[in-house]
Amino acid sequence: MKPTTPVLAGCAVLSIGNMAQAATPGMYISHADHVLGTSLDVRIVAGSEASARLAEQKALQEITRLTKVLIGYDGQIEFSRWAATRHEAVRVSDDLFSVLQLFEQWHNQTNGALSASAETIGQLWQQGAIDGQLPSVAAKAEAVDLANQTHWQLDADNQSATRLSEAPLRLNTFTKSYIIDKACEAALAVDGIEALVVNAGGDIIVRGNLPVAVAVVNPRASAENDAPMARLSVQNQAVATSGDYRRGVRIDSTWHSHVVDPRTGEPASEIISATVVHPDAVVAGALSTAFNITTAGEREQLAAAYPEAAYLLVTKEGKQLSNAKWSDLAVTMPESTAVLVADASDRLMSAKVLGITAAKPWNPDYELAINLELAKFEGRFRRPFVAVWVEDEDRNPVRNISLWYNKPRWLHELKSWYNNTRQIEGFDPASIASATRSPGAYTLTWDGKDDKGQFVKAGKYTVVIEVAREHGTYQIMRKEMNFNAKAKQEKLEGNVEISAASLDYHKKTGNP
Repeated sequence: MKPTTPVLAGCAVLSIGNMAQAATPGMYISHADHVLGTSLDVRIVAGSEASARLAEQKALQEITRLTKVLIGYDGQIEFSRWAATRHEAVRVSDDLFSVLQLFEQWHNQTNGALSASAETIGQLWQQGAIDGQLPSVAAKAEAVDLANQTHWQLDADNQSATRLSEAPLRLNTFTKSYIIDKACEAALAVDGIEALVVNAGGDIIVRGNLPVAVAVVNPRASAENDAPMARLSVQNQAVATSGDYRRGVRIDSTWHSHVVDPRTGEPASEIISATVVHPDAVVAGALSTAFNITTAGEREQLAAAYPEAAYLLVTKEGKQLSNAKWSDLAVTMPESTAVLVADASDRLMSAKVLGITAAKPWNPDYELAINLELAKFEGRFRRPFVAVWVEDEDRNPVRNISLWYNKPRWLHELKSWYNNTRQIEGFDPASIASATRSPGAYTLTWDGKDDKGQFVKAGKYTVVIEVAREHGTYQIMRKEMNFNAKAKQEKLEGNVEISAASLDYHKKTGNP
């Protein structure tokens, strides 16, 4: 973890502004992968680096402890050990009992839409993807019957839980929110901690006297550097997003959400993304999932039951539905500096009239997806510094795509970027709220514009990915492609820091 100035000029996954005026404490930043099955970004405002490091340690210790209680199929996980029992009252830990109680509460409040037995339906659709065919009507009916049985009985006096059914169970939905909220409590208990922001794969908790900018991902344009759908100012609240665009299955060329309705056996389809802001992290996490599954009438009842919740829903037709609380948090989106496509066409036409051979402009219907996956090391590990940019045929920088770092004075470790580009302005400093990402896997896009917002000419350009890790290695990857409105894909050879990378130049589409 490294300290930085109160307002960070670059773009790691999130940054914080509006620090206290007097005796301004430092901001300490940490990035890790493969935590809770995703990526973890932590920012701590503290009076000293020692306090920040201790707070981070306490947070990670709490995540580790609760993971061993609630998450996964490992036989050593308390939940897994309990789930393997049948018709036996088993005394369980405070946390497992609390989460089982919460599942009962939300199961009742959502008319059965939220349930640990959603795993039963999820497994059915995952098998369908393996088999290459939709689940049969009979298979869905059998799964729904199993999912809607009574799965456990709780005894509060003895703090015991009795497993009753044979249904596969998994504590998804709001359990991650429960864990990171407990981690925030552990970190804030350390002396000298002013504020804390934790982003676990797109679910965000903000604690302390600190307004934080949050950018909400467009569910149909979910690359790391895509323009956000909305921006919020959040303080002492949690932000949770659930949607169909990062996890799911594809069967017969049709994408199906990983969010499923245990009452029908079907993946959620009417709502493709739901973002909820609420002071209680569990409420935010539960509502974001429930809003994907429930009917319009059920959503109205839930919203009325939680008037403090702000929400933004996106329907499959692309319509955005939000409430007044959302409007209270929303901030003005910055104006785009993009040049209209017609401008490029007009310039091309003028050149033809003058008898000049003009370069063909970039086709705006096409974009480049840059996919990269950080190498996995044993246990948790720090994310390295990463710079991604585009050069022309003369190796002049054309467009900065992304820059991940946590302290400017170490940017010289990105040797090529530092010597040739050194451009940190313009990177989005907001926290990114989105559906949960896969750990270590990132997608960036290039829309064909240069750093001034103008479309470049069609032709050959080189994509550069540079990586430097503290106490690790330095790596650089370069790949030239011809961007001429003809779709193509290229793979880049992996290395010790980037296990896999690929370039996908394609026509834009609305599919996830």
